[in-house]
Amino acid sequence: MWGPVGYLPWLLFMWLMDKKGLRASLLLSAFFMVLGAVLRSVPLTDLYYRRWLIHGGQLLNGLAGPTIMSAGPLLSTTWFAPDQRATATAIASLIGYLGSACAFLIGPLAVPAPNGTVGGTVYWDQNHIGDRIQFVLYAEGGLIAALFVAVMLYFPSRPPIPPSVAAASQRLSYRSSICRLLSNMRFLMIALAYSVPTGVVAGWAGVLDMILTPAKVSQVDAGWIGFWSIVGGCVFGVAMARFADYIRGMLKLILVLMFAGASLAATWFTLTCLTRLTHLPSTKATLYTSCILVGIFINSSVPIFLELFIETVYPVPEGITCGVVTFLSNLFTGLLLFCLTFYFTELSWLNWCLTGSCIFSLLLLLFFRESYDRLYLDVFVSV
Repeated sequence: MWGPVGYLPWLLFMWLMDKKGLRASLLLSAFFMVLGAVLRSVPLTDLYYRRWLIHGGQLLNGLAGPTIMSAGPLLSTTWFAPDQRATATAIASLIGYLGSACAFLIGPLAVPAPNGTVGGTVYWDQNHIGDRIQFVLYAEGGLIAALFVAVMLYFPSRPPIPPSVAAASQRLSYRSSICRLLSNMRFLMIALAYSVPTGVVAGWAGVLDMILTPAKVSQVDAGWIGFWSIVGGCVFGVAMARFADYIRGMLKLILVLMFAGASLAATWFTLTCLTRLTHLPSTKATLYTSCILVGIFINSSVPIFLELFIETVYPVPEGITCGVVTFLSNLFTGLLLFCLTFYFTELSWLNWCLTGSCIFSLLLLLFFRESYDRLYLDVFVSV
């Protein structure tokens, strides 16, 4: 839960991004990640102190979230032309999802599951599992340190010449932006359509192996399901963003189609997991297909949503807008994980939460009235 908790001071990080630019914000966030990775990796034998170091490291890692998750649209507007922005936003916002996809594989492959049996009794070597977890922590720390050095050596805040009229135009002040966002009903509507399903799917995917255990799916198979659902979402998301760059003004239609598919796939997965009641065939193929489709449709919608946010509330700065919606997404993830601490013995309710969130988002999208103020400025004013 420290990831969502680390989002609580998001207003401070949005202010820093708005006033100091991308370089200063990213340097601070990368420093938090390095320090958090170091604290998690300290090999203390006293488990009491080790536990608090891990908690502190996770909190520092969570503090990096507001900038990392919100900077994609600001990066694309600052550096890319109008016909490249959606693609750049997709790559910048989905590249982090590939890290989550790798985690689904690295976890089961690097750390053995404590479920081996010897003579009919459960047996597991705690020392070996602890050593493998320590190896994963060291490897993550090394990767984060390398990224921090790369940002420190070369990461300019902006190009020498703005790539578009929107990139060079004056934006609202920080305080005016917050007031405008909170009083804009269309923005709040689309923000809920984004944050509820993405927040729920983040918590749902984090315990996917527990959800699939009653269906006799191993943690390795659950890891592969999570991997392909995220990778599929990244590939499909970049493809849809490239399509949106070629045919502009179609963001709402793309999202409606995505969440219609997500609602159907989530319903299919939920009913398949309840095979004793529904009598639907529960095979590895059906679980793979339905679960991967859920991930593809929801994860690929992220960059399309971010672009639609910017178009809806322009000239509010991109970093502030995306900071608000990613905070809401983390809020719903935190609420789901909080409920999970009380209701963890039977997890079918998580599947119903996922299905309901997709249908809720689809309904909001159908009633949403889109506008493209930034696109109008770039296309007509520049001409």
